[in-house]
Amino acid sequence: MLTINQPAPNFSLYDAHDILHKLDDYKSHWLVIYFYPKDNTPGCTKEACALRDDSAKFENLNTRIIGISTDSSKSHLNFSQNQNLNFTLLADPKGEVSKAYEALFKLGPVKFSKRHSFIIDPTGKIAKIYRSVSPSTHSQELIGDLHQLQTEFKR
Repeated sequence: MLTINQPAPNFSLYDAHDILHKLDDYKSHWLVIYFYPKDNTPGCTKEACALRDDSAKFENLNTRIIGISTDSSKSHLNFSQNQNLNFTLLADPKGEVSKAYEALFKLGPVKFSKRHSFIIDPTGKIAKIYRSVSPSTHSQELIGDLHQLQTEFKR
């Protein structure tokens, strides 16, 4: 069971442009990892667009955003281009990273990532876990929590 202050599970996944990303690539930044079920679906589009629209706020908070789903890199490229997304989407087709973050739903051959999110601090530890996410309000919730967490982190 994942808990606050434990090291975040490492990952090594490809983005929409077939570039490999690892957790260590984000050290020294705050990181939002959000898992979502499916590219180009209403709830996932709403959540991604809200994160996109708030990107300047995340940048001011020294925070990077990564979306992860079991969709392919090609699907991510299409979704990212259609929605003008300005953050990284990573393909987890085997669901291994989703499983490591306890965000994998599997029913027979069907598998997808649940809508769960994590804030990772600059040292690579889990700072916040979200198991219940509303696509409409999650971006603002993340920004508020990042403000609070960063204030506490500096102490």
